[in-house]
Amino acid sequence: MIDLSAFGDLASVDVGAFEPKPTTLTPGQTEAAANLWASADGKTNIGVWECTPGEFTADRTASAEYCHILSGSVTVIGDNGGAQQSVGAGGLLILPLGWTGKWIVHEHVRKTYVIVAR
Repeated sequence: MIDLSAFGDLASVDVGAFEPKPTTLTPGQTEAAANLWASADGKTNIGVWECTPGEFTADRTASAEYCHILSGSVTVIGDNGGAQQSVGAGGLLILPLGWTGKWIVHEHVRKTYVIVAR
């Protein structure tokens, strides 16, 4: 049987302990995440993520990501002269399969994510 899932008040989901951000360009930057749902094949994951201010690199060559910003603000810049987008609370950011670039977290950010792997 296939069942549905629902999650309420994503602004208050416990994301767990903050750990150093592996791809940070800013010493001391940390992140935390709670994966809320995964598809049976593991290719789709949905959850909540938070990150402290700073800059980090991101690589979406193996997966696409859809981000709904719940709080805070970021600027995302594509590599090699790619587009630059600033997104704040309530905004939706789409990082298509193959995208690489940098995030600038201006203020502590919290987002929901949907990551879909190849």
